Amino acid sequence: MTQHKAGFVNIVGNPNVGKSTLMNAFVGEKLSIITSKAQTTRHRILGIVNGDDFQVILSDTPGIIKPAYQLQNAMMDFVKSAFEDADILLYMVEIGEKALKDEAFFEKIKNSKIPVLLLLNKIDTADQELLEEQVQYWQEQLPGAEIHPISALQNFNVKEVFERIVVLLPEAPPYFPKDQLTDRPERFFVNETIREKILKHYKKEIPYAVEIETEEFLEDEKIIRIRAVIMVERNSQKGILIGHKGSALKRVGIESRRDLEKFFDKQVHIELYVKVNKNWRSNTNQLRRFGYKS
Repeated sequence: MTQHKAGFVNIVGNPNVGKSTLMNAFVGEKLSIITSKAQTTRHRILGIVNGDDFQVILSDTPGIIKPAYQLQNAMMDFVKSAFEDADILLYMVEIGEKALKDEAFFEKIKNSKIPVLLLLNKIDTADQELLEEQVQYWQEQLPGAEIHPISALQNFNVKEVFERIVVLLPEAPPYFPKDQLTDRPERFFVNETIREKILKHYKKEIPYAVEIETEEFLEDEKIIRIRAVIMVERNSQKGILIGHKGSALKRVGIESRRDLEKFFDKQVHIELYVKVNKNWRSNTNQLRRFGYKS
């Protein structure tokens, strides 16, 4: 009888290397939001892929940065926890990248006792000569790691990497029910979908000063009714977020509803409100309330 394999596969790297794109490609669902802005991922999100004889628990973490305020400290705590419980580590870099933004994290990867797969992403943007040069560079930097050139966006070599992960998994029973896709509740994906639209449409500090709280999630057979509050830190941010006669906020609502209807495969009605929650990013109690601290 074939032994069952299961384990935690944690994805780390600098911001904007494509970690969320890879996670979604592995899972086959859009669990992690994706934008071109740094710090899009704030939480640690698990995506679960099941086979008859394996369970891969993928963990997408925030991009590694040097923290400037309490929220960013909490985000880096999620990254630290990913190092602690990983069975396999995926260290993701992009063509042309030279090092992590935090040397201590890089040393941890270098000295890791678990399998490390270095994924050289965005190879569709490089020629063969540059690719060979980059592979050689990373072989010298991390001699203990397996190097896999990929394009997460184009789905190039993603299946092969996943198959290698399954080979490397330790023997273990499943950690989660076999029909479970993620460890996060529905409200989390509502919040993240709304935040993705704000990252997409607003500039400067606005996207980073925002937190979403879904106050109501009522589901019946045909429709899901959602009421969500967008928190900002200052009154001036509230005005920008709402826009002239509410037009900017309306756009966020329409785009969020479309994505949520695809995600839940059901009609969605969404109401959005904006509230000022002064300096929440530097308030320990507020960070705890929003799930950034235990």
